[in-house]
Amino acid sequence: MKRMKKLVSIMLCLLFVVSMFAACKKEDKAAVTDKPVVETADVAATVDAVEATTEATTEAVSEEPFDLTLGIWPEATLTDEIALHNGYVEEFTKTHPNVTVVPAYYFYAVDTFVPLAESGSLPVIFHTYFTDTQKIIEGGYVADITDILAERGWLDAINPSIKALMSKDGRTYGIPRDGYALGLMINVELFKEAGLVDADGLPIYPKTWQELAETAKKIKDATGAAGLCLLAMDNAGGWHFSNIAWGFGATLCTTDASGKYTANLDSPEAIEAMEYVKSLKWEYDVLTADPTVENWGTGFTQLGTGEAAMYIGANDAVNNPTLVNGLPVEDFALAPMPAGPRGDQYSLSGGTPYMFSKDATEAQINAALDYITIMGRGPVLNEKGYEEDCKYRVESGIPVINRFPCWVDQTVIDKENALTEKYSNVDPRLYADYFSTVKKDGNLRMEEPGNTQEMYRELTSVLQAVITDKNADVAALMKTADENYQAILDSTMNAN
Repeated sequence: MKRMKKLVSIMLCLLFVVSMFAACKKEDKAAVTDKPVVETADVAATVDAVEATTEATTEAVSEEPFDLTLGIWPEATLTDEIALHNGYVEEFTKTHPNVTVVPAYYFYAVDTFVPLAESGSLPVIFHTYFTDTQKIIEGGYVADITDILAERGWLDAINPSIKALMSKDGRTYGIPRDGYALGLMINVELFKEAGLVDADGLPIYPKTWQELAETAKKIKDATGAAGLCLLAMDNAGGWHFSNIAWGFGATLCTTDASGKYTANLDSPEAIEAMEYVKSLKWEYDVLTADPTVENWGTGFTQLGTGEAAMYIGANDAVNNPTLVNGLPVEDFALAPMPAGPRGDQYSLSGGTPYMFSKDATEAQINAALDYITIMGRGPVLNEKGYEEDCKYRVESGIPVINRFPCWVDQTVIDKENALTEKYSNVDPRLYADYFSTVKKDGNLRMEEPGNTQEMYRELTSVLQAVITDKNADVAALMKTADENYQAILDSTMNAN
């Protein structure tokens, strides 16, 4: 752009010289004056032409062809979702003919992310976890998109508590794809078989963790299915456990005024929560055959196929037990997380951000933002895109329910809710208590601070021990996990 401005200046100077020369040649036809005769209209026309050339050149540069690699593309098995994205691509290319969309499905994982980022192989746009955004930002692996968002008017439209998770030193590095709040997913058919429904056929779900153990026992005795699918294979086990522990009054990591992180995995409340989990296996015997092989995905399979009656899950994953695993929408419900023995009730809240490779150009980032707008994911509601998504859910057997409010534009929220109601394919009473609970002050609780994924790893190790060893010493195991996690915090978070 600077070169073009320089070109304009040079052309204007040349024009000035030519004009002076022309004035001298005209002295026989015009009165001689002290000032050169310059045809104002001609100069204006020339300036307009130069500026037009500048604008055309800039436009041409912006329309140079480039690739847009989409890490947010569905995995190969989700053929219906791929068809939906093919429709997005068709719409996108109408206004971006110079952009080639390249499907590049990427499932974020800690062990694969850094090598991809350091080699410059990350897709332009990808998903990650809110728990990992700060580490990713500090590593310099993602693009600062603050100015791009501000120019679009998106920066202040993000829910402030969510934006803070994707920001550092006043700069923002991502936008929310969606948010979630954990609840208790229910296979309604199994509740019916166990006689645990009211006069309207709605499931009588457990309100406390003690009730969950008792309800799970009734279901297993009546149906033979597991009452609960508990995860104990990978970090998702520790993730779910943290929400259980909060119900027992635990706080698993603290920070002081200096910013130091302190592990708190061996508090009496955390130990009590782990003892409760142990009882689900050895006292009530209500878990699936081997929780140590259960991960986030298999939990939905167990629920959807009727092998388990309850599973901890969130509003943003209702497609997994239904579309992916065949559970009819009328046989699926989402209830609030149970309360603990002293009335503590929390819903772990987090979500999935979109982030952008540090190697992505401004044009690529803007194109990616345009693409997700077509998907109906941005703060500027694409009613057609959102409506198509609702239709797709109806046709595919996915519950059409309200989204988590990641954006704070009430006009957008109202329009989304109206479309959701229009296309609703479920009895809203199957979700009513969940949504009313997560709206209560103090119910939503963000994931623990610190090196959260490492904390989950330590907690999962304890889960594996108590699930496989009836005589496991819970207090000793939690003490070891606490010491291990503190060492990790000291070598990472506290070392800065």
